[in-house]
Amino acid sequence: MRHAGKISDWNDEKGFGFVVAQGGRMRIFVHIKAFQPGSRRPADGEVITFELARDERGRPRAEMARFAGQAARASGSPRRLPRILIACLFLAGVTVAALLGDLPWIVPAAYALMSVFAYVLYSIDKSAARKDQWRTPEARLHLFDVLGGWPGALIAQQRHHHKTAKTSFQIVFWFSVAANLVLVAWLVRNGVAAALARQILERMQFPG
Repeated sequence: MRHAGKISDWNDEKGFGFVVAQGGRMRIFVHIKAFQPGSRRPADGEVITFELARDERGRPRAEMARFAGQAARASGSPRRLPRILIACLFLAGVTVAALLGDLPWIVPAAYALMSVFAYVLYSIDKSAARKDQWRTPEARLHLFDVLGGWPGALIAQQRHHHKTAKTSFQIVFWFSVAANLVLVAWLVRNGVAAALARQILERMQFPG
């Protein structure tokens, strides 16, 4: 059975709010993931229809939410960006290129290290969002993306369903990915990456 109500107290940063139904007698939690994939972001006062469900504590929540007049999506699994696949293929590609001598070893090593840091940072931010605690600034997340952590960020985004529905964040994220690829290509082409790799190896072989 579908119900109708108005969005209230929507927090776009956190991606959730409430829907007031049945003349104000019901105040029901609704999360951005309750809406159909590809739907726009809701705003206070908008009318939606939804199915009533319960969470693990028995509290009411909205599921299968649609904006008034929005048609239901055809059955079948929606296509989602394969973020983990993209990240793994990229990391595997730069590793193979380094093994073949086409890239300095420092390139895959830096991507792996920064990806671990980015994954942890995104995971902490997701946990903080769930607990309504202090959040990691988006600028800091994007900084790690630019520095080479974006493969790890992609994995965290898919595993934790974090930041994937926020269009503004995703636009800046993919610009960060592009900026990183351009920067790394420049460092490799100009020999900076190879020179840095040689310096690190020399210091490891001759400490002091």
